[in-house]
Amino acid sequence: MNRLRGQTMSGTLSNALLLTAPPAAGALDDAAIALARPFLGGRQVIQEWWKGAGEAWEALFLAGAGEDLGPLRAGIAAALAPRPIDVNIIADDIALRRKKLLVADMESTIIEQECLDELADYVGLRPRIAAITERAMRGELDFEAALKERVGLLGGLDVRVLDELYANRITLMPGARTLVATMRKNGAICALVSGGFTFFTERVAARVGFDVQQANTLQIAGGKLAGTVAEPILGREAKLAALERLTREHRLAPAETIAVGDGANDLTMIKAAGLGVAFRAKPVVAAAAAASITHGDLTALLYLQGYRREEFTEL
Repeated sequence: MNRLRGQTMSGTLSNALLLTAPPAAGALDDAAIALARPFLGGRQVIQEWWKGAGEAWEALFLAGAGEDLGPLRAGIAAALAPRPIDVNIIADDIALRRKKLLVADMESTIIEQECLDELADYVGLRPRIAAITERAMRGELDFEAALKERVGLLGGLDVRVLDELYANRITLMPGARTLVATMRKNGAICALVSGGFTFFTERVAARVGFDVQQANTLQIAGGKLAGTVAEPILGREAKLAALERLTREHRLAPAETIAVGDGANDLTMIKAAGLGVAFRAKPVVAAAAAASITHGDLTALLYLQGYRREEFTEL
């Protein structure tokens, strides 16, 4: 049966329909599966099973090579609404399902906050700066220009605020440490690549267990933020370049990589990765990514790669 996985047989390919839900939400049960299963009627289903009780269920099925499975995914999602269940259909190549390189955005992905928005509280400019952040993440503003504008508004802020913010406001996205620990245990390289700032990526990378990190550098003068960012600015193209560089350095094929993020500046690397995941993302990103997680936590990325709950490394 598993010999069919990832292989073309008479013009067909193996695909995985994956349903995931937040842990302990109680949304994914036998009744939900019963709503989804009829959509596979008329297709050859190779295998179906629970990857994690109440959290992830998967069915492997055959579809025509090149067939647009978007309508199938949309139909199942509509049938399951309004339950908080994510529906994804991905190619199931057993040799490539588990990725060997993870490249992750930081803000609103690995951590729950946008650092600039949090810093804006200290100068009473949160609504103004948060509005710019939102537009930049939706792709409505040039990322580099928007970053310079927001950082410029913070000029003169005491550098000690950075420590205070990190200690009191920065929280990890649920599932972040499990995602990284599980992938690293299975031989993957994990990189944190952010359009944010090295002050935070250095600390978050160490806390979560990333192998490498890369971000922008806030410039400081006289113990205060200078209101500028060191050039060159790490934006959309730099994230793609980081993915490509790490792929080359570790002698991987693009199909062996996974990238995850939420904003428009993540979109290029998401589209270039072997598996690109939009995580609680802006509409423009969710629409373009191969997979999208809106309801679940970051452990959903492990289920997307074929891991079972009992294979997770918990920290």
